[in-house]
Amino acid sequence: MATPVRAQAGLRSCAEVFNHPVGDADRTARHTISEVAAASGLTAHTLRWYERIGLLDPVDRAVGGQRRYSDGDLHRLAFLGRLRLTGMSVADMLKYVDMVRRGEQTYVERRQLLEAQREEVRQRIVDLQATLSVLDHKIDLYAGMIADTADAAGAPAQCQYYRAEEEQSA
Repeated sequence: MATPVRAQAGLRSCAEVFNHPVGDADRTARHTISEVAAASGLTAHTLRWYERIGLLDPVDRAVGGQRRYSDGDLHRLAFLGRLRLTGMSVADMLKYVDMVRRGEQTYVERRQLLEAQREEVRQRIVDLQATLSVLDHKIDLYAGMIADTADAAGAPAQCQYYRAEEEQSA
């Protein structure tokens, strides 16, 4: 039985490259748009849009005109996905990609953009931790209400106490 070409050449699959974008990216255009969509979770429409607005460099085409993405394209998409998870706007992602295209002289600007984004992420984490505390409190409150209801067969005084606390903290 013949070994697949990718295994013979030691090439990683589309999903492997996207999920672990490490090392120097192979610039061979070999991944189809459907493979990239499946690996990235983005739709084919979104991938074409990323190319159209400039988040991705123009993608190579096969003889029949179908897009073929390189490992380098997947590295970029993986990083852009991380930036989106931080809440970075598409406009700021475009600024970042433009700086990358302009080269080494933009290192300071890129760092500043990423530092500002990191600070926003840190603040959001603080906000989420505070929100988690509120949720934990509410969950504990409802657990007490459920336990009291089950234990006391609906004793009104205990349940009224919890309802009053619930209304004050809602």
